[in-house]
Amino acid sequence: MAEATTDPVRFPPGPRLPKALQGLGFVTARQQSMALAGKRFGPAVTLNLPIFGKAVVISDPALIKDVFTTNPELLGLESNLGAVLGPGSSFSLNGEEHRQRRKLLVPPFHGKRMKTYEQLIEEETLREIATWPEGVEFATLESMMRITLSAILRAVFGAQGQALDDLRELLPPAVLLGSRLAVLPPLARRDFGPGTPGRRLRDFRRRYDVIVQKLVDDARADPQLDERSDVLSMMLRACYDDGSPITFEHLADELLTLLVAGHETTATTLAWTVERLRRHPRLLERLTAEVDAGGSDLLQATIWEVQRTRPVIDATIRCTRTRLRLGEWVIPEGRTLIVSFTQVHDSETNFPAADAFDPDRFTDAKPDTYTWIPYGGGVRRCIGAAFANMEMMVTLRTLLQTFELVPTQAPAEKRQSRGIANAPKHGGLAVVHRRAPRAEPAASRADAVPATP
Repeated sequence: MAEATTDPVRFPPGPRLPKALQGLGFVTARQQSMALAGKRFGPAVTLNLPIFGKAVVISDPALIKDVFTTNPELLGLESNLGAVLGPGSSFSLNGEEHRQRRKLLVPPFHGKRMKTYEQLIEEETLREIATWPEGVEFATLESMMRITLSAILRAVFGAQGQALDDLRELLPPAVLLGSRLAVLPPLARRDFGPGTPGRRLRDFRRRYDVIVQKLVDDARADPQLDERSDVLSMMLRACYDDGSPITFEHLADELLTLLVAGHETTATTLAWTVERLRRHPRLLERLTAEVDAGGSDLLQATIWEVQRTRPVIDATIRCTRTRLRLGEWVIPEGRTLIVSFTQVHDSETNFPAADAFDPDRFTDAKPDTYTWIPYGGGVRRCIGAAFANMEMMVTLRTLLQTFELVPTQAPAEKRQSRGIANAPKHGGLAVVHRRAPRAEPAASRADAVPATP
């Protein structure tokens, strides 16, 4: 792990272009600019960027391990999302405050509780895909958004009835606006009056707080509160180490955080999975056969490979709280470290034939902690990772059981930024036909061929 030091500062090498040009490349083509710098200067590169100043981009697994395992008192989170979501969001907390919040949130998202959510996710998936047209091409991203939104609203918020309908209407435009504002300077989030993005975001938040207050009041009045499994109810029953409960303001911020962190990212990964499967027909046959036979290993490997090749979040950011030694480098206090998911996932050293979409690389071995990092790592690793993975497994299994997904020879969809997330440019286009009942699996792994790029 990185350690505090008084040694002289020593930044990694980097381009000498003017700060404005480096910043322009970072904003308009972040993945490409970081990849080009990495190819030229290695797995640790210093970029000189507006707002950030000298920032160090890291793609070496050893250095990533150091970042993820360093004491958070020395290396804290830096995220604009905290400013958008509120002071009670995990993205706004560091040190002991963050540790206690994470301890409070861990139980709802692990172990046997995952099983209690599977049925509602299957219900929401069946409800949504019942509206899918057959034989015509359509974008799946918005459908996936509705599935993941409804699943989180029911599993996390415990929403139902009018509250569920209200949140379904309110949150999609609010999340998209917040996601876009989170990657812009703070001035863009200020309220400059009616019609401005800052005012719209404030109005969304005011309406959200009213609905959540009603959900909290209803939960506290529920005589079955102790038996409820939604995350809101469990958070109301939980206490910090000193016995104090979470305040309403922090509860509302954290529920919104769980939704933002898990709704759009999971839906986008599902749309990318559709996009990938249509271009790999033999893999699609094998997956259908596996689902029909009640298996899940290849499906799990496929999700992992989609997350490797099409990570919807391309980096995570930390800020040094003191002068740190990181590998051979010495980084001063107050500097930004950018861990590049895309670069570490695309490395031939980490993944031979990295350009190929090949889920079989994960069928016999789980992803490594520091070379496969779509959920981040360390004490900041996404707390809902197990929930998101289960949600994708159930959604895709249900989709494959219900529909035949028609392959295509169209070029791969390019990445398009939606602010925080990188989505398929055309929304993960699909053509489907409802399946007739099958007596036996249609294919087996034995006669399948490896996936192609």
